[in-house]
Amino acid sequence: MTRLFSPAIWTVVHATSGVLLILVPILHLALPETHPLHMSSFWIALLGKFMCYAVLALAMDLIWGYTGILSLGQGLFFALGGYAFGMYLMRQIGRDGVYHSELPDFMVFLDWKAFPWYWTGSDSFLWASVLVVALPGLVAFVFGFFAFRSRIKGVYFSIITQALTFAAMLAFFRNNMGFGGNNGFTDFKRVLGFAVAAPQTRTTLYVLSGLYLLAALILCRALVTSKFGRVLTAIRDQESRLMFLGYRTLSFKLAVWTLAAIMSGIAGALYVPQVGIINPSEMSPANSIEIAIWAAVGGRGTLFGPILGAFAVNGAKSWFTVAYPEYWLYFLGLLFVLVTLLLPRGLLGLGESLTQRWRRVLTGAATAGSAATNTEINTAAPGAAAVADNGTAPRSTAAIASGARS
Repeated sequence: MTRLFSPAIWTVVHATSGVLLILVPILHLALPETHPLHMSSFWIALLGKFMCYAVLALAMDLIWGYTGILSLGQGLFFALGGYAFGMYLMRQIGRDGVYHSELPDFMVFLDWKAFPWYWTGSDSFLWASVLVVALPGLVAFVFGFFAFRSRIKGVYFSIITQALTFAAMLAFFRNNMGFGGNNGFTDFKRVLGFAVAAPQTRTTLYVLSGLYLLAALILCRALVTSKFGRVLTAIRDQESRLMFLGYRTLSFKLAVWTLAAIMSGIAGALYVPQVGIINPSEMSPANSIEIAIWAAVGGRGTLFGPILGAFAVNGAKSWFTVAYPEYWLYFLGLLFVLVTLLLPRGLLGLGESLTQRWRRVLTGAATAGSAATNTEINTAAPGAAAVADNGTAPRSTAAIASGARS
């Protein structure tokens, strides 16, 4: 049985989870805002958003890093999950909107008289939860079935997924779709009866995002270390040979593709109440390309690498878009080019290379020190190099001289 994580990795996972899921909420809720160690609502929302992005990067790594399927439309499934849960959040506003109507403000403004049929049941949290899983999963299954059955792969598959998400973005921009058009869904008030803006609610959503990231990591690790995962890597490396051996690669690719879409949809549902808005821009092809960049920068095919890449790239984006907003896209493009040329294994691969090099240096130093010690001993006591024929240890030079005098 393959070990899920080594003891050292488990230690890192537990330590990181403890800091993010226990210490950070305590610093946010237990300490007053005037305390120097207080964690503000801004950081809670930012870290929660990054953890949702990290799950999205994990899903990308599962289909690209391990299966070799480069999708440039993963943002579509993320947005579909967000819209599915956003419908529930809009229904929870009730009559607290600008127009004091049961209909959302954008519907009143556009002179809608009633909810469209596909909003039926959107006021139920249970139905919204089912929709968050079912909608991205169904779209991915139907699309993947026809694409994989037609043996579309490589750059052609990437282009088709990009076209799919672009078409969906254009459709959701239309006001007659009933999803808010350009503005999308925003101005959320409550979730399960609790105020979205309350510190306790924000902290709960943050902790749920962290727990979901941890569960997604464990699930992905269990998959890639199983027989199922070995088949996925075989599809990535030599699919034709696997088909020759009798494997139905369509089923495996369709399963992992649908799973990645569901993971992305749930991440989108957790993302929306923390950020406070969902609009068609989440479906833009540029966003999906950024997801691939997270995985590449962190190190695809490693699981931990895409998580690191999601935090690193989005952290840099948060800083650049405030300090130098006009240079962010140039920096992102340069980062991707440099990683592709100089760091094919990403940041995680760079860290592993530096660690291995440092270990070799330490091992070499220890070996040199041991050799020097042996040289000193041999120089100071040349008689110690000889061993008696009967196997006894040689006597020291002083003992030999003493015996000669006697």
